[in-house]
Amino acid sequence: MKFHPRFFAGSLCVAAVVAWAHGDVTPQAVDTTGLPQLGEGWRPENPFRGNEAAIKIGSSAFNQNCARCHGLEAISGGIAPDLRRLDNDCATLKDDAKKAACVKENDDYFLNTIRHGRSRNGAVYMPPFEGVFTQEAMWAIKAYLEVRREKPL
Repeated sequence: MKFHPRFFAGSLCVAAVVAWAHGDVTPQAVDTTGLPQLGEGWRPENPFRGNEAAIKIGSSAFNQNCARCHGLEAISGGIAPDLRRLDNDCATLKDDAKKAACVKENDDYFLNTIRHGRSRNGAVYMPPFEGVFTQEAMWAIKAYLEVRREKPL
Protein backbone atom coordinates (compact mmCIF):
# COMPACT_ATOMS: atom_id res chain seq x y z
CA MET A 1 0.00 0.00 0.00
CA LYS A 2 1.42 3.37 -1.02
CA PHE A 3 0.74 6.46 1.11
CA HIS A 4 0.31 9.82 -0.52
CA PRO A 5 2.79 12.45 0.76
CA ARG A 6 -0.09 14.78 1.75
CA PHE A 7 -1.64 12.03 3.87
CA PHE A 8 1.69 11.49 5.62
CA ALA A 9 2.17 15.25 6.18
CA GLY A 10 -1.37 15.62 7.49
CA SER A 11 -0.96 12.68 9.85
CA LEU A 12 2.26 14.18 11.17
CA CYS A 13 0.52 17.51 11.83
CA VAL A 14 -2.34 15.82 13.68
CA ALA A 15 0.13 13.85 15.81
CA ALA A 16 2.03 17.05 16.66
CA VAL A 17 -1.15 18.86 17.70
CA VAL A 18 -2.21 15.95 19.92
CA ALA A 19 1.23 15.77 21.51
CA TRP A 20 1.17 19.44 22.51
CA ALA A 21 -2.56 19.79 23.19
CA HIS A 22 -2.19 18.99 26.87
CA GLY A 23 0.00 22.04 27.41
CA ASP A 24 2.98 22.46 29.67
CA VAL A 25 2.78 19.97 32.51
CA THR A 26 5.94 21.18 34.23
CA PRO A 27 4.93 22.64 37.60
CA GLN A 28 5.24 26.42 37.65
CA ALA A 29 6.99 28.20 40.50
CA VAL A 30 4.74 29.78 43.12
CA ASP A 31 5.88 33.16 44.44
CA THR A 32 4.79 33.31 48.09
CA THR A 33 6.39 36.70 48.77
CA GLY A 34 4.29 38.52 51.35
CA LEU A 35 3.15 35.41 53.19
CA PRO A 36 4.58 34.51 56.59
CA GLN A 37 7.15 31.72 56.41
CA LEU A 38 5.82 28.63 58.19
CA GLY A 39 9.11 26.99 59.03
CA GLU A 40 10.15 23.36 58.82
CA GLY A 41 7.26 21.59 60.54
CA TRP A 42 4.08 20.92 58.59
CA ARG A 43 1.06 22.77 59.96
CA PRO A 44 -1.91 20.51 60.73
CA GLU A 45 -4.45 23.19 59.74
CA ASN A 46 -4.53 25.89 57.09
CA PRO A 47 -2.80 28.91 58.62
CA PHE A 48 -3.86 31.13 55.69
CA ARG A 49 -7.63 30.60 55.92
CA GLY A 50 -9.26 33.90 54.92
CA ASN A 51 -5.90 35.60 54.20
CA GLU A 52 -6.49 37.79 51.12
CA ALA A 53 -2.83 37.73 50.01
CA ALA A 54 -2.76 33.93 50.30
CA ILE A 55 -6.02 33.62 48.37
CA LYS A 56 -4.61 35.73 45.53
CA ILE A 57 -1.38 33.69 45.46
CA GLY A 58 -3.37 30.47 45.70
CA SER A 59 -5.60 31.47 42.78
CA SER A 60 -2.59 32.06 40.54
CA ALA A 61 -0.85 28.89 41.73
CA PHE A 62 -3.97 26.77 41.24
CA ASN A 63 -4.71 28.08 37.75
CA GLN A 64 -1.09 27.60 36.65
CA ASN A 65 -0.54 24.17 38.18
CA CYS A 66 -3.75 22.42 39.15
CA ALA A 67 -6.30 23.61 36.59
CA ARG A 68 -5.06 21.28 33.85
CA CYS A 69 -6.71 18.43 35.78
CA HIS A 70 -9.03 20.11 38.29
CA GLY A 71 -10.37 22.83 35.94
CA LEU A 72 -9.90 26.59 35.62
CA GLU A 73 -11.15 28.45 38.68
CA ALA A 74 -11.51 24.98 40.29
CA ILE A 75 -14.49 24.06 38.10
CA SER A 76 -13.66 20.48 37.18
CA GLY A 77 -14.40 19.17 33.73
CA GLY A 78 -14.44 15.63 35.06
CA ILE A 79 -10.84 14.46 34.65
CA ALA A 80 -10.15 14.95 38.39
CA PRO A 81 -12.22 15.68 41.51
CA ASP A 82 -14.00 19.03 41.77
CA LEU A 83 -12.14 20.59 44.68
CA ARG A 84 -14.90 23.12 45.35
CA ARG A 85 -16.74 20.17 46.91
CA LEU A 86 -13.94 19.22 49.30
CA ASP A 87 -15.73 20.63 52.36
CA ASN A 88 -19.33 19.84 51.30
CA ASP A 89 -19.83 17.32 54.11
CA CYS A 90 -18.68 19.91 56.64
CA ALA A 91 -21.18 22.51 55.40
CA THR A 92 -24.13 20.34 56.40
CA LEU A 93 -23.01 19.99 60.03
CA LYS A 94 -24.88 22.15 62.55
CA ASP A 95 -22.58 21.62 65.54
CA ASP A 96 -19.68 24.11 65.39
CA ALA A 97 -17.22 21.73 67.06
CA LYS A 98 -18.05 18.95 64.61
CA LYS A 99 -17.81 21.37 61.69
CA ALA A 100 -14.37 22.57 62.87
CA ALA A 101 -13.20 18.95 63.27
CA CYS A 102 -14.47 18.15 59.78
CA VAL A 103 -12.60 21.11 58.24
CA LYS A 104 -9.43 20.09 60.13
CA GLU A 105 -9.79 16.54 58.80
CA ASN A 106 -10.17 17.91 55.26
CA ASP A 107 -7.07 20.08 55.75
CA ASP A 108 -5.19 16.90 56.66
CA TYR A 109 -6.58 15.05 53.62
CA PHE A 110 -5.70 17.96 51.31
CA LEU A 111 -2.16 18.32 52.65
CA ASN A 112 -1.50 14.58 52.50
CA THR A 113 -2.77 14.43 48.91
CA ILE A 114 -0.86 17.44 47.59
CA ARG A 115 2.34 16.35 49.35
CA HIS A 116 2.28 12.65 48.46
CA GLY A 117 -0.04 12.46 45.46
CA ARG A 118 -2.54 9.68 44.77
CA SER A 119 -1.90 6.34 43.11
CA ARG A 120 -3.72 3.05 42.93
CA ASN A 121 -2.46 -0.28 41.60
CA GLY A 122 0.65 1.43 40.26
CA ALA A 123 -1.29 4.07 38.31
CA VAL A 124 -0.57 7.67 39.32
CA TYR A 125 -3.75 9.73 39.52
CA MET A 126 -2.07 12.79 41.00
CA PRO A 127 1.67 13.40 41.25
CA PRO A 128 3.25 14.36 44.58
CA PHE A 129 4.17 18.03 44.99
CA GLU A 130 6.30 17.85 48.14
CA GLY A 131 9.68 19.28 47.17
CA VAL A 132 8.06 21.13 44.26
CA PHE A 133 5.77 23.49 46.20
CA THR A 134 6.53 24.98 49.58
CA GLN A 135 4.19 24.52 52.51
CA GLU A 136 3.22 28.18 52.07
CA ALA A 137 2.23 27.56 48.43
CA MET A 138 0.20 24.46 49.32
CA TRP A 139 -1.75 26.25 52.04
CA ALA A 140 -2.28 29.27 49.76
CA ILE A 141 -3.89 26.94 47.21
CA LYS A 142 -6.14 25.53 49.96
CA ALA A 143 -7.06 29.09 51.05
CA TYR A 144 -8.09 29.82 47.46
CA LEU A 145 -10.16 26.63 47.24
CA GLU A 146 -11.96 27.59 50.45
CA VAL A 147 -13.35 30.76 48.83
CA ARG A 148 -14.42 28.67 45.80
CA ARG A 149 -16.46 26.23 47.93
CA GLU A 150 -19.64 24.95 46.39
CA LYS A 151 -21.41 25.18 49.77
CA PRO A 152 -20.27 27.95 52.15
CA LEU A 153 -19.54 26.85 55.72
